[in-house]
Amino acid sequence: MPAEILLDADTLAEHVRRLGTEIERDHPDGVVLIGVLKGALLFFADLARAIGNVAVELDFIAISRFAPDSGRVKILHDVDADISGRDVVLVEDIVDTGLTLRFLLGSLRARGPASLEVCTLLDKAVRRIVPLTPRYAGFDCPDRFVVGYGLDFAERYRNLPDILQVDDLEALKADPDVLAPLLATV
Repeated sequence: MPAEILLDADTLAEHVRRLGTEIERDHPDGVVLIGVLKGALLFFADLARAIGNVAVELDFIAISRFAPDSGRVKILHDVDADISGRDVVLVEDIVDTGLTLRFLLGSLRARGPASLEVCTLLDKAVRRIVPLTPRYAGFDCPDRFVVGYGLDFAERYRNLPDILQVDDLEALKADPDVLAPLLATV
């Protein structure tokens, strides 16, 4: 098989609860969570549910990357919430080079939030180009391609409950459906 489980569903759930508790502790007066679509969607939903004792407003931003690792981004759907003077946590599935995140943070900072922090499920610091550290991070991610739990390859595998480390990226590129047998276990 060209992939193996990196993080199983139980481990993911445990760390999402931890992150929710940390955000709740740091924002007792409430918080606006902004999820970056599409990758963060599953993590975002579970994280929002894990924040149970403070007010949470949910919003989304959708982006299009012009070229991998270029940092050139276009906003396809902007947030609807007025975040001026409010505590905001931007929720990402994975922070890699930091180029896209730098763009998003700049766009959101221009709107005058009281605070703006980042929560990422996976922190791939080994590839970081932009010097930034997410305030909330679920896991350090090895320099491997990963899919599942919202992360995709060619819009496939987001619905896997685990995060898989792709051991043979060339096989996946040659046949994007090579991991399809794993979907039968979902």
